[in-house]
Amino acid sequence: MNQFTELRQKAGLSVAEAAVCTGFSERTAYRWETGEASPRRAVLETLQQYIRTRDSGGTSFRFIDLFAGIGGLRLGFEAIGGRCVFTCERDRFSQQTYRANFPDEHEIAGDITAVLPEHVPEHDVLLAGFPCQPFSIAGVSKKNALKRPHGFACDAQGTLFFRLAEIIRDHQPAAFLLENVKNLFSHDKGRTFEVIRNVLTEELGYHIDWRVIDAKPWVPQHRERIFIVGFRDPTKFTFDNFDMPDPLSGPKLHTVLHPEDGTEAPEPPYTGANIASVSEKYVLSDKLWQYLQDYAAKHRAKGNGFGFGLVGPDDVARTLSARYYKDGSEILVEREGGRPRRLTPRECARLMGFDSPERTFRIPVSDTQAYKQFGNAVVVPAVEAVARHMQPHLQEALRRDETPAAPVTPQQVA
Repeated sequence: MNQFTELRQKAGLSVAEAAVCTGFSERTAYRWETGEASPRRAVLETLQQYIRTRDSGGTSFRFIDLFAGIGGLRLGFEAIGGRCVFTCERDRFSQQTYRANFPDEHEIAGDITAVLPEHVPEHDVLLAGFPCQPFSIAGVSKKNALKRPHGFACDAQGTLFFRLAEIIRDHQPAAFLLENVKNLFSHDKGRTFEVIRNVLTEELGYHIDWRVIDAKPWVPQHRERIFIVGFRDPTKFTFDNFDMPDPLSGPKLHTVLHPEDGTEAPEPPYTGANIASVSEKYVLSDKLWQYLQDYAAKHRAKGNGFGFGLVGPDDVARTLSARYYKDGSEILVEREGGRPRRLTPRECARLMGFDSPERTFRIPVSDTQAYKQFGNAVVVPAVEAVARHMQPHLQEALRRDETPAAPVTPQQVA
């Protein structure tokens, strides 16, 4: 049985119905069915999306993915039936990874400041992990040291939030999800967040709620991020009844490590991604390991908390950062009788939830770029949990909307 037939049957479609769903002629679909011809990858992904939407009980809706990174927010909302119609990401290496995993027909826009409102298609949900550097503790400290402005005074990045506001104002999506670092809430003694709240509620008229969520219940990593949800129309949505699993019962590091570290091999499809032995290039050199130990000892003597994070199979890791490629100090994996090592990029993909039992995430870039990308990303299962919490309210909003989401047409998914 070929892949087209397998997916068609799983979707519960006849050959004729599959042809309509994918936007091709019935004759072409029969050629796929018999194996006479092979469908393009987009056809198979359309059928997979059809199955996911049906199984999730989701309502088909359109969303745009801004400051998209490598697509973590997208994965979370595709899981509830969403369809991405526009992507914006400036970094060319992130674009490379995004394209490898989401071979869309639409192009990836670069600089959002160059995107005209009419270039953004109509959509039901706006997703954005807008730049966090001006609001993060590390970013603020660095800019203070360099005597540069930060937050909304930072022309380079801080004002990009207002570009988001313009798109929301011009397109009036039914809902949005914004994601940022935890420190956004306390930056500048709360004044930064208050400006954001005022813009979204007073100027744009959206009803919002927010919550800082730690990813520990879903992945073996302590990673806190703020999620801001907004609905255009009044709604009963609140994070007060968000179903947050017990973080103490969350997974431990052995669930993402390669099997060489005395752990059980992860479930498929990890098998193809595993390596029998982690390359020596991920093991710290004697010089770097000694430096990190001396650095930690120096700060301990001063009463500071700076130092490396040494973890074993039964631990939960610190937050993976974009600087992980430099020395890996925040998450160093213990090795019996030897120097510790960094996580591999594949382990980072698992740690961030991009790899799952249903999906192996493609990593087409160098290790350095991969570390930066995963360090800047969202934890996918945490996003999916938020998306599912939004789902009934989004369904209601789309039902109430005078111009509900347009159905997926053959031309759009072909």
